[in-house]
Amino acid sequence: METKKIKIKYFTDKIEKLTYIDGKSDWIDLRAAESVDMKAGEFKLIPLGVAMELPEGYEAHVVPRSSTFKNFGIIQTNHQGIIDSSYCGDNDQWFMPAYALRDTHIDSNDRICQFRIMENQPKLEFDQVETLGHEDRGGIGSTGKH
Repeated sequence: METKKIKIKYFTDKIEKLTYIDGKSDWIDLRAAESVDMKAGEFKLIPLGVAMELPEGYEAHVVPRSSTFKNFGIIQTNHQGIIDSSYCGDNDQWFMPAYALRDTHIDSNDRICQFRIMENQPKLEFDQVETLGHEDRGGIGSTGKH
């Protein structure tokens, strides 16, 4: 697999530098760039302390880590953030939009979300038809039940 180089700018020296752990996972952890206190029901944009220039034709998919809710009681409000390659200015810091379900404290450098880069979807053209020409599965999802 071809290695992609990504320019990265750090906004703080309080967080560990991003690392790619080959063979373990192709998701890369992102960390809170500052300590944050949140009350239950509160929303905050948590700075992640980085800006990046993604390769042309790629986008970053940002999601919570599997332990984020258990450890901090927060959820990511957009459930999955998409950062496209045009968001690459010197002040285009990445953030996690978080909603607290309980009072919580997040320390600077805590791992709260993760990302991976994906190729952009190819251009699509929709062809309207009267029938798709396949047998109906009979419902919603794999169960076929409504």
